[in-house]
Amino acid sequence: MKSARAEEPSVLGAGRQEFRVCALDTFLLRAPVPTPVQTSFGMMDSRPSLLLRIQDDMDGVGWGEVWCNFPSMGAEHRAGLLNTYIKPMLIGKVWNRPEQCFDELTRRLEILAIQSGEPGPLRQVVAGVDMAVWDLLARRAGQPLWQFLSGATDAAIEPRVKVYASGLNPTEPEELAGAKYQEGYRAFKLKVGFGDQRDDDNLRAIRDVVGDEAALMADANQAWTLAEAERAGRNMARYDLTWLEEPIRADAPYEHWTQLARRQPIKLAAGENFAGMPQFHAFIAGGAISVVQPDIGKWGGFSYCIRVARDAVAHGKWFCPHWLGGGVGLAAALHLKAAVGGEGCVEVDANENPLRELMTAPFLVYDGYVSLAKQPGLGVVPDLTACKEFLIT
Repeated sequence: MKSARAEEPSVLGAGRQEFRVCALDTFLLRAPVPTPVQTSFGMMDSRPSLLLRIQDDMDGVGWGEVWCNFPSMGAEHRAGLLNTYIKPMLIGKVWNRPEQCFDELTRRLEILAIQSGEPGPLRQVVAGVDMAVWDLLARRAGQPLWQFLSGATDAAIEPRVKVYASGLNPTEPEELAGAKYQEGYRAFKLKVGFGDQRDDDNLRAIRDVVGDEAALMADANQAWTLAEAERAGRNMARYDLTWLEEPIRADAPYEHWTQLARRQPIKLAAGENFAGMPQFHAFIAGGAISVVQPDIGKWGGFSYCIRVARDAVAHGKWFCPHWLGGGVGLAAALHLKAAVGGEGCVEVDANENPLRELMTAPFLVYDGYVSLAKQPGLGVVPDLTACKEFLIT
């Protein structure tokens, strides 16, 4: 869990950044769902959400969410990490800016990450804290978080963010795609890696439902070897895919990614399983991937994902934040994209998620876009009472 070192004084356009956390509370929720989310490496038969709320010494509040989809008991473990390790490090100290907090927490956890063999969960809890810190600071400034991050001066702006319906399962995905099309979505991403014939049938069925004008993407979740990915990319090209996501392992040699980009015609997307600016910068500066997808709750929070985003935009890449969780993290991904702009869209899980629908206000998708509200911070205050039946701790 190598520490990320700040490369510039701040990612922020303007605003006071000093803060002192005096309380951290965690809320672990888990809701059963009738239709499991299927991937090439496993299934989610329930939807977890690990929220954290921080409070400063002026009664300011900020919310964050930690990525915790896998393994199935991962949310409980990450809640333990937050309360056992992060809380004592965070509370009571005056922090000059969010990046300082992110860097110090990461540095102090480096040996534990090696000893436990768990760099991923530790990165994820730090990312969730960073998300909450930025929410707190933007609320204190009375600005939407996208504006606080970007330094935009026009408070009347109501940004529109392009979105896509994600997580279409391999079992009759055209039904969900059709329903989401009626809701206003104009871009869709199918889970693939379930056999050539099944993937082909599903892509054809979705294309028949949403038409030729809609954007269609495929996500293999690292399912294939290099040779299998080359063949799949050539076979799937007939469906005019916007991108092919994680066709091979995220930690595959960079040369394999460049070879794959050359030997099949579909643009490649990756980033949800990257960690650290060096890895992101190497892929962004090179020609292997065209779509950059950091997950704000998995690594980096706002402090470093916005640097990834700006790097991607500067290199002419699409910036498409990854998210598959509850409403707080989704709001964060939308604000991150709005703060940076550029080409690309934000992932919105198309599957049923009671924790997302009950905890946060619904948003409307119009012709493929979502308009962000003008409330301070993330504009989200989770309604824990509405989903108390799913609250574990």
